[in-house]
Amino acid sequence: MEPKRRRKLVSQYRIDSGKGFHLKDHDPGDTAGLDLDKDAGAALLVESAERLSILQDKLYAQDRWGVLCIFQAMDAAGKDGAIKHVFNGVNAQGCHVTSFKAPGPVELDHDFLWRHAVALPARGVIGIHNRSWYEEVLVARVHPEILDRQKLPSRLRGKHLWDQRLEDIAAFEGYLGRQGLVVLKFFLHVSKDEQRRRFLKRIEEPEKNWKFSLGDVAERRHWDDYQAAYEKAIRATATADAPWYVVPADNKWFTRLVVSEALAGALEDLDLHYPKVSAENRAALDAARRELGAEEA
Repeated sequence: MEPKRRRKLVSQYRIDSGKGFHLKDHDPGDTAGLDLDKDAGAALLVESAERLSILQDKLYAQDRWGVLCIFQAMDAAGKDGAIKHVFNGVNAQGCHVTSFKAPGPVELDHDFLWRHAVALPARGVIGIHNRSWYEEVLVARVHPEILDRQKLPSRLRGKHLWDQRLEDIAAFEGYLGRQGLVVLKFFLHVSKDEQRRRFLKRIEEPEKNWKFSLGDVAERRHWDDYQAAYEKAIRATATADAPWYVVPADNKWFTRLVVSEALAGALEDLDLHYPKVSAENRAALDAARRELGAEEA
């Protein structure tokens, strides 16, 4: 795929301002006009992954920038599969995945950003957060009884809590950007019908039973509440420096391609390069080469 076409593909799903954003305007089944089967889509992903691998190697070698990829989605939207396939060719030494579950006792004794902050990637590393601090304005907003376990003083649990949390998140992401950490946020946007099909597949195929939880159906009953919460979160936190990508997720091959191209494009914008060798180090390398060459004689 040509560079210009790759950029155009990704740009239509990038949200860098929440003004006027409506989730209903985004089609979960969109494939940007690419009429491809799974094999053809997989071939494009391989091409994209090769570029990503080279860029990640430069990121690690340069050791100046870090990258944080946040993945959020409704159940069965394909977060795990996207992470697996997009980062398949990336050097594990420069890539780290953290999956966040419900906070435990130690985490509940800290602020809601604490456990995420300690898992941020170092310079030169791509950090992948499978779910993130956004759970605190998504799940907790849909199920406000969760706040009872968070030990917040009662006077801090007013009607402005959610707006304040979104402000805190946006400010924190801005801070990270100013420290050289590129923040990319992916919302894998699956339709309700497609989620139903995937749930049924998990139930009907024995080898997929382990993926299904009865709690998934319970959460599905809150579909509209979650869609509203996602819309509010994206509106409040989409910025040019920490954009959201609302990625169509009804076709897995396309989801993975968009994520891969978005990340590759962001890395290309950093003008990454391998460190230049100083004259002193070059002389040392030449001396080492002569010594090793002499062993052959």
